Amino acid sequence: MAAKPVRKDQLPMPAVDESRIDFETIELFFFAYRDFISDPDAILARIGMGRAHHRVVYFVSRHPGLMVSDLLETLQITKQSLSRVLKHLIDSGYIRQMAGAKDRRERRLYPTLAGRELSLALSEPQSLRIAHAMEDLTPGNREAVKEFLKKMRGRDESLPPADDV
Repeated sequence: MAAKPVRKDQLPMPAVDESRIDFETIELFFFAYRDFISDPDAILARIGMGRAHHRVVYFVSRHPGLMVSDLLETLQITKQSLSRVLKHLIDSGYIRQMAGAKDRRERRLYPTLAGRELSLALSEPQSLRIAHAMEDLTPGNREAVKEFLKKMRGRDESLPPADDV
């Protein structure tokens, strides 16, 4: 079997010093993320939804009245990416969209009772997982974990918004 030729449209990758990469921690992140989302994924699968729905329901429930533009900024995605998921959540009765009180052009998002219940059902197993992982940590170490996670936030601003929620 002949090897396939390298695609001509691939961007050249910079040279990387492999010895400087912390593969162990990267793998721990991959596995922690996989397991952290596994419980919500199972709940969402039963109702025909996915991770994109989870993120939208989560932030709308945490910030009722959130403007669509702010949700786009929070998720760092395009309008097109959000549109399909948001329409599904509105049509399914989990989120409602209302015009702003002062500026009718604003689109503000609110969870319905069903949306709030879904958000809590998805967050509870994640919260339990976090509590279990931190149960033997001192208060100072818990704060260190939170500080570490805060420092992990942020993305390369030169990259375009993601195409998926």
